[in-house]
Amino acid sequence: MTPITTSRIAGLAFAAALVVSACGGSAATPAPSEAPASGSPATEAPASAGAGAGSIIVSGSSTVEPISTGVAEAYAAANPGFTYTIEGPGTGDGFKKFCAGETDISDASRKIKDAEAQACKDAGINYVELKIAFDGMTVMTSVNNKDVACLSFADLYALVGPESTGFAKWSDAAALAKELGSNTTFSDADLSITGPGEESGTFDSFVEIALKKYAEDRSQDVTTRPDYTASANDNAIIDGVAGSAGSLGWVGFAFAEENKDKVAEIAISKDPNGSCVAPSAATIADGSYPLSRSLYIYVNTAKAKANPAVVSYVDYYLAEGTIAKVLETVPYVALPADQLTASRDAWNAAK
Repeated sequence: MTPITTSRIAGLAFAAALVVSACGGSAATPAPSEAPASGSPATEAPASAGAGAGSIIVSGSSTVEPISTGVAEAYAAANPGFTYTIEGPGTGDGFKKFCAGETDISDASRKIKDAEAQACKDAGINYVELKIAFDGMTVMTSVNNKDVACLSFADLYALVGPESTGFAKWSDAAALAKELGSNTTFSDADLSITGPGEESGTFDSFVEIALKKYAEDRSQDVTTRPDYTASANDNAIIDGVAGSAGSLGWVGFAFAEENKDKVAEIAISKDPNGSCVAPSAATIADGSYPLSRSLYIYVNTAKAKANPAVVSYVDYYLAEGTIAKVLETVPYVALPADQLTASRDAWNAAK
C-alpha cells in the first residue's frame, strides 16, 4: 500500500474545497504531508492553531482509509509542518500493528474483536473507540448477469456460506436455499466468487451480519466457504466480479458505487422471500439496507498524550463539517448529530 495517497480521493481538489469551506482560507497546495497540529474545538474545522508539528501513522481498514486520507490531506494543505502516513491493508492487519504499538490510529470497518482487545491489553496499549460514519456492504455481480437482482441472507448463505464449498454453479445452491426457506430461482450459470479475505473488516462484517445466524443454527463454523478468490485489494475484487458473467462478490458500498459501470449491485433482503432493498446513502443511513455497518477510528491514548500531532489530527477529524465535507467526495454516510457528538465527547474525555 502506498502511503499518503489513495485512488479514491481527488486529493488536491478536495483539500482545497475543505479548506475554503471550513476555514475561509486560501486554496490548498498539492497534497503536502506536513501540518502543525491543532487542538480544535468540536464546533469548527480549523485551518491551523500551531499547537505543534509532528507526524502520525494510521493503518487499517481500506474502507475507512479514504476518509482518514481526505481529512489528512485537507488539514495538511492548510498547515505545513505535519507529516502523515495512511495505509489500508485491512482492519485485522491494522489492529495487529496497532496492538503492537506500531501505529497511532487504527481505521476499522468493524468493532475491535475480543482477541484483538486482549492483545492490546497485553501489550499495554490503551485506546478510545470513535465512530465516524456509516457504510454498507454491496453484493454485486457482472453487469452482464441479468439472472439475479435480489438475494436474501438465506441465499447468500447457500451461495457463500461454509456449506456451499464446492458449489460450481448458481443452481448448486438451490437445495440448501430451499431448506432455509427461500424460493429464489437460481440459474444454471457458472458461479465465480471474488471477495475480501479474512484480514478484512468487510469480510468480518459480512460474515457477522449475513451468515452468522444460519451457521450457528446449523452448527457450522461461522465463516465463508474457503474455495473462492479472496483479495485484500478492493479494486482486484471489482475486477474479478467484472471479469466473469456468472460472478458474485462483495465490497464496501463506496467501491461499488465508484464502479457501477463495471459491476451490477444486487438488492438484499434480510429474510427469505422478503422485500429486497438496494444499497444507497439513504437506505444505509436509515438502516433499511440490511448490510449496513458503522465505521470507526481507534486512537492510542498514550501516543495522543505524547504527540500533539495526533491530538490535532483527531480534533480536526471530529470538528464540525470535516467528515461531512469528505463524504461529498467519497460515498459514505454521515453520522447523525447526536452520534458525532458522542464521538467528540469520548475523544475529549480520553485525550
